Amino acid sequence: MIMGIRGLMSFVEDHSNEFFTDVKLRDTKIIIDGYALFHRLYFSSNLELRYGGDYDSFTDVVQKFFESLFACKICPYVVLDGGCDISDKKLNTLKDRAREKIQMAHSLSVGGGGYVCPLLIREVFIQVLTKLQVCFVQCFSEADRDIMTLANHWNCPVLSSDSDFCIFDLKSGFCPLNGFQWRNVNAIKGTRDRYIPAKCFFLDALCCHFGIMNKTLLPLFAVLCGNDHVNLPVMETFLSKVRFPLGAANSKGRRHHRVLGLLNWLSRFADPTEALDSVLNHLPKKRRGTVKELLCRSMEEYVQAQGRLQDFFQHGAYTCPDTWNPGLPPWVLAALARGQLSPFISDALVLRRTILHTQVENMQRPNAHRISLPIRQVIYGLLVNALPHVRNVAWDALPPQPPTFSEVERINKNIKTSIVNAVELPKDHSDLSKLTELSLASRQMLLLETLKVKQSLLDPVPAALKLPVAVSCYWVQHAEATLKLHHLQALLLGMLLGPLRAMASSPEEKAVRGGGAETLYAELQRVKAPPGTRLDLDTAHVFCQWQCCLQMGLYLNQLLSTPLPEPDLTRLYSGSLVHGLCRQLLTSASVESLLRLCPEAQQLYEHLFSATRSCAPAELFLPKGKLNSKRRKQKKSGKV
Repeated sequence: MIMGIRGLMSFVEDHSNEFFTDVKLRDTKIIIDGYALFHRLYFSSNLELRYGGDYDSFTDVVQKFFESLFACKICPYVVLDGGCDISDKKLNTLKDRAREKIQMAHSLSVGGGGYVCPLLIREVFIQVLTKLQVCFVQCFSEADRDIMTLANHWNCPVLSSDSDFCIFDLKSGFCPLNGFQWRNVNAIKGTRDRYIPAKCFFLDALCCHFGIMNKTLLPLFAVLCGNDHVNLPVMETFLSKVRFPLGAANSKGRRHHRVLGLLNWLSRFADPTEALDSVLNHLPKKRRGTVKELLCRSMEEYVQAQGRLQDFFQHGAYTCPDTWNPGLPPWVLAALARGQLSPFISDALVLRRTILHTQVENMQRPNAHRISLPIRQVIYGLLVNALPHVRNVAWDALPPQPPTFSEVERINKNIKTSIVNAVELPKDHSDLSKLTELSLASRQMLLLETLKVKQSLLDPVPAALKLPVAVSCYWVQHAEATLKLHHLQALLLGMLLGPLRAMASSPEEKAVRGGGAETLYAELQRVKAPPGTRLDLDTAHVFCQWQCCLQMGLYLNQLLSTPLPEPDLTRLYSGSLVHGLCRQLLTSASVESLLRLCPEAQQLYEHLFSATRSCAPAELFLPKGKLNSKRRKQKKSGKV
């Protein structure tokens, strides 16, 4: 969820004619806030929100977006947020968002509304950028200042939804995503040139509206109004005592009372120092020193960044700012910048704290991430010795204590912080700087041992599906009793979507296969659960657990420099398809009847099913009557 400065975006949009200029964007570079873009594209494209993500449909939307840009000769540079910096100053904001996300996930799970991004959306987005050869970088922490600095260096606009960009002094302006009409590409009369209609915000227009206000006052406005970094109860004391100019009373109702009042009030001061002194005079003397330090530090979030992203885009080198760099190995910094390691890894490294994002799952059950805890403990074991100077006093005690990490996770409909021990790994795995020097066999062995699968089981499986199948083997061994055979069958059938699409577009499809792959692909599209269908919570929960396993399996594989090929996530899981398949398999259809259209797909499915079946508990394959009989016997003998 994009937050930024409370109330500012709706205020400037309500004064659109005064603050925005209509522009015809073409033949330019543009710096895109990646986090804002993938949220906007998912939530504004009528994609399903309850089944864990339709990554195939999302992929199509992202591709169309960038095709529109290319058609107008707009050259995009996507900048993604990284993890948190060492100060962890946004932790309270992140916890608040995690609580809001739990409430929205619960609402969606019982048929209400809400916005919850699918768990792997960032990874899918990065894969689409890579396929389209769109330039992108992942910052080491929050990206806003880097975006502003790069846009001003190249004198090009910024595309985002974050109201912080109304505070930055951007030479070529800020285009909000909701006014960026990429689906409405226009032609310039009499030429072949095309453009995207957009609205562009310029800081000068805002300052002129408030009597040629000094631009340098706006960072103070942002922190007084309340942003992602500052939410001080003591500021309410100031806001309740200060008498805002009368202009504030004319706002629409009282919707923008604070925004308009603060801007009017600040416009009377010559510079931030004078305004800050006036703010502090309204506060108790004993609080002034602390508040001044916090406000000054927060205002620095709006000054130019140290990093030079242009160096990364032009030469592939991105120097991490000294204020962030805790002494990580160069290969780790390079992989983070290229998006080959997740911000999850960065947070675990720098803060020894991670946040586990809630999905649309069964809130009565333990959160879905519990299933992948053993994988995360191995990840933590690989990271634990990376920063010898960040030490816990308890580690030096005798006897030695196992190193710990904290995880912010869901418990019921709230959050809690759990302490997790890192797994102790062999000595040759414990030096992160030399992890890439380990042999492929050694790295692969650690990955497969963690996922509890033998290499021989994966031999018949195509390279692109080895990791998803290995993860599925782990899943069937660790899932709750609610996992049923039709869940596994639906998941594996869903994995055929990518290979079928490739077969259907190949030259030999009609000649050799008689169009079977194309027919089956179309049939699977028809099976997708339609919007509004009742959500089966047990089914949703087991698939959420699978996505958690896949997420951590991916992160471990990336940390080990991909001993198994990175799978194509864009067509690997379609939530509405696997939920629709579950319904069909429980009522009318069988796997055999679905796959009879395409023998090649049937053979591939059999390889996937055979590998996972070898790892699954035997009761998963018992007929329903025998399974119930077995449970009754276990109950009588006291084994349950």
